Amino acid sequence: MRILTRVIAPIAIAGLALSLAACSGSSPTAATAKDASGPLTVWVMGDSSTNFQKLVAPFVASSGQKVDVVAIPWDSIDQKLTTSVASGSGPDVVQIGLTKLRSFADAGALLPLDDKISAYPDLASDKFADGVGGAATAVNGKIVSVPWVSDTRVLFYRSDILAESGIAKPPATWDELRSDAKILTERGKGKYGYYIPQWDNALPVEMTWAYGGSVVDSTGKINFDTPAFQSAVDLYTGLYADKSVPINSDFDQTQGFVSGTVPMLVSGPYLAGAINAAAPDLAGKWNITTLPTADKGTSLFGGSNLGIFKSSKHQKGSLKLLDYLSKSSTQLDWYKINGELPTAKAALNTPSFTSDPLVKVYTKQLADAKVLPLIANWDGGVGTNLLKALNSIALTNADPKSTLATFYQSTKGLTAK
Repeated sequence: MRILTRVIAPIAIAGLALSLAACSGSSPTAATAKDASGPLTVWVMGDSSTNFQKLVAPFVASSGQKVDVVAIPWDSIDQKLTTSVASGSGPDVVQIGLTKLRSFADAGALLPLDDKISAYPDLASDKFADGVGGAATAVNGKIVSVPWVSDTRVLFYRSDILAESGIAKPPATWDELRSDAKILTERGKGKYGYYIPQWDNALPVEMTWAYGGSVVDSTGKINFDTPAFQSAVDLYTGLYADKSVPINSDFDQTQGFVSGTVPMLVSGPYLAGAINAAAPDLAGKWNITTLPTADKGTSLFGGSNLGIFKSSKHQKGSLKLLDYLSKSSTQLDWYKINGELPTAKAALNTPSFTSDPLVKVYTKQLADAKVLPLIANWDGGVGTNLLKALNSIALTNADPKSTLATFYQSTKGLTAK
């Protein structure tokens, strides 16, 4: 299975004066009687169910097909998947984070779409940004999902606080970031320079990429025992050793950034919307830039797809909903509502969006972004063990050598397909 390595496309950003009502003109035609006989159940991840219900309102009005949206907490996804596959009572449509795609597919939960999507023009692979297909939609050669939203990480920084501390511009390298974080921490008690989410298993991988390495070797095996990963470990744990990052696991990154407690952090585009909503008065006092570099500046390509459960009794209605959600107007509305980047080419190339300064940063970063290894249960397996190892070294002074040796052993033999 081909691994998605990059996406190069202009990115649309919030601000389009496009109403949800305008989508109804391009919504699917009336559903069949079978599809209309019962509601489509859609699982969305996190807390975006209310926003998603708003997004599909024009589809519901145009098609007569009721849609029930259920929010699934991120920490409950594995349990819900296991239960639904065992009982055969899953949703009709499900949002799938890329790190979960193989788990869903290997469990036999997803309906193969190869012979079904040809009737729906907006689901054609060439309608999506270059590189979004392949490993990001298919497993073992079968299309089991369609692109929904894309995501990448950039550096957010409080330009006002950096300037007050004598830092004229954001750090361009990780060495500069560590040095600047020390200076910012000197502002006083309860102040820090940078924020490391203790739940973020992608950050150490991004740091590894920055040092020119990979966590997958030339044979496709997972391999963290490399000089580049050791450099990433030194950076990650060094920021803690410098006392430049908060140590409480429940730290709120939005509030921490708004309050100035942490004036630098790495996050996705959705944070921009959260900052604007929480503190519109900060406009002009913060900005974003591409990730710091070491040898490289590679960031994470994240996001999620949409799939249809194999057990769905409303497959035609589900396909029509996927087609609606893949339209550029729908995806631009979703970005406006929820702050997540589109995957449709037409949406990504909308001129009224590509001129935005934030868009230019996202575009530049997406040109150098990679997915995490697509292995089953990354989050619950390798990702969990990775954070357990690094956080135990950083927070409890565990012996680095033996801790990392145990982690390396836990990943031995795993293959990224």
